Amino acid sequence: MADTWVNWCPKLGTVLANDEIVNGSSVRGGFPVEQKLMRQWSMRIKAYAERLLVGLDTIDWSDSIKEQQRNWIGKSKGASLTFNVENSALKIEVFTTRPDTVFGVDFMVVAPEHELIETITPASHQAEVENYIAYVKSRSERERIAEKKITGCFTGAYVVNPFNQQRIPIWISEYVLAGYGTGAIMAVPCGDDRDFKFAQHFNIPITNIIGDAYDGTAANPTKEGILSNSDFLNGMIQKDAIAVVI
Repeated sequence: MADTWVNWCPKLGTVLANDEIVNGSSVRGGFPVEQKLMRQWSMRIKAYAERLLVGLDTIDWSDSIKEQQRNWIGKSKGASLTFNVENSALKIEVFTTRPDTVFGVDFMVVAPEHELIETITPASHQAEVENYIAYVKSRSERERIAEKKITGCFTGAYVVNPFNQQRIPIWISEYVLAGYGTGAIMAVPCGDDRDFKFAQHFNIPITNIIGDAYDGTAANPTKEGILSNSDFLNGMIQKDAIAVVI
């Protein structure tokens, strides 16, 4: 059993699947749907993910179907980094497959439903954050993932980069989901397209950690860049720096 965010329709008194919701309302009746934390039975995929992956090599399925299954299982290799919330004993954990980019973190994006948001948001930003959370609650998970429009809200709080003590602003945005990973991401706009567009939209300064591989007009997710502005990683090829950071 685990607490999980679900699509809850108060009028129908039930949980709805993503395909039972259109524009924030139930297909049946057109009633408002909101995100709600509820106790659910959960399958512990992590407990047997490796068996599922190994088993795919023993069955007579097409390569395309097997690849879909591997993507669904979603095994990732990387590192969990802990960022201390500034002037607080609280911490926010982030899982990343690209720890080599840690010196290029320009902001953090946290799911609007994250349990710490209410605690870390100062009074000066409370109203704006609450309004944004109310908007997100009316959206289904599918709508949030597919959304092309860039939306977000600065919480007024900061975390500290554990590698260089840089102050990093904490934002919330609908594209980060509480039920995926830790519900928080470290944003590296010079190397990630979505982070780049978010930074441009909200005028967040971008740190270039890959030299000529980043031209300022688009993110470059390469692992072949030569690191710069990266302290002890300077001069290393990104893919080689991953293990060093871990």
